[in-house]
Amino acid sequence: MKKLAVSLLTLLFSVPMWACEVCAKQQPAVLKGISHGTGPQSGWDMPIIYVSALIVLVTLIYAVKFLVKPGEGAEDHIKRSILNPPLHDGN
Repeated sequence: MKKLAVSLLTLLFSVPMWACEVCAKQQPAVLKGISHGTGPQSGWDMPIIYVSALIVLVTLIYAVKFLVKPGEGAEDHIKRSILNPPLHDGN
């Protein structure tokens, strides 16, 4: 597992993905040198990006939380119908 992580990080940082000099000059301070393109075109672009990133981050946190510790322990929970199907008597 550790070898895989090191390999992926090496591959990630070996790929030339940083912005060129022209694009870096067009970006705001937050994105300078990271992103290609013209940068934000209006005052609403960066707040939309920040709100979207926050929504993605909160969603990711809750997804991991409920994946690791779901919290349903009741015997009549709907998941039990899939995990413990009723036995048929053959009729």
